[in-house]
Amino acid sequence: MRTFIDTNILVYAADPAEATKRLVAQRTLDPLFLHAEAVFSTQVLQEYYSTLIRKLRLPVDVARGQVENLARLDVVLIDPEMILAAIDLHRLRRIQFWDALIIRAAVAGGCARLLTEDLAHGETYEGVTVENPFR
Repeated sequence: MRTFIDTNILVYAADPAEATKRLVAQRTLDPLFLHAEAVFSTQVLQEYYSTLIRKLRLPVDVARGQVENLARLDVVLIDPEMILAAIDLHRLRRIQFWDALIIRAAVAGGCARLLTEDLAHGETYEGVTVENPFR
């Protein structure tokens, strides 16, 4: 099943300071990568890179390599139409704009699931169901 992966799941999979969440994230992501079911957006790649160098303090070239690897997978490009649709979703569902943009990218990517800890587990937005693997 095509699954959109939010930045926080990727960060936990790489964060040695979060041992329990790291293990859960890795076990969640491995089959998605193996079966080519993982979907990201340009927003997620940007946030991931920024977090790797800022929070996890990885060298820039290592962080770039990790983003380059993810960029080889299915990546939804954020465009102005998607931003406007996210604004509408933000307004209508009263969720944070950045979360609305993630949802719109998941819809554009043909995903049935969205892995994140930023939205309510089990909630469905435009046919995409939120799953928090850490609950």
